[in-house]
Amino acid sequence: MRKIWKLIRPAVFWQYRRGSWQYDVIVGLILVFIFATPRAWFRDQPRIPNPQQIVMLPSENGRPVFWIDPELVADAPPEQLEAKIHALLQKRTGRQVGILKVEPAKDSEGSLKGYLVRAQF
Repeated sequence: MRKIWKLIRPAVFWQYRRGSWQYDVIVGLILVFIFATPRAWFRDQPRIPNPQQIVMLPSENGRPVFWIDPELVADAPPEQLEAKIHALLQKRTGRQVGILKVEPAKDSEGSLKGYLVRAQF
């Protein structure tokens, strides 16, 4: 156990000199972790959707939830709203998407801010 700790201790306490190969390896591993880690591991999604966007929000009960900006579907008649959203989600995700529910999201004054779409893959 002591031999293992002797090998690991300098890396844990960052005791290598700058420019040494050990230092470079540790920095390389950190960079690989930063750039190779999927965003989904950290649920890194914008909280407030920007205009003209579809944003995947944290899922509920394993089912994905999407925020759809109302400007993306403004030209769709009410009876074709769900079909338009379905087509947008298929294009955005590149996967077969089933829509479970489309809820209009309104502010306190009643104006439409977007749509919350509960879906399944």
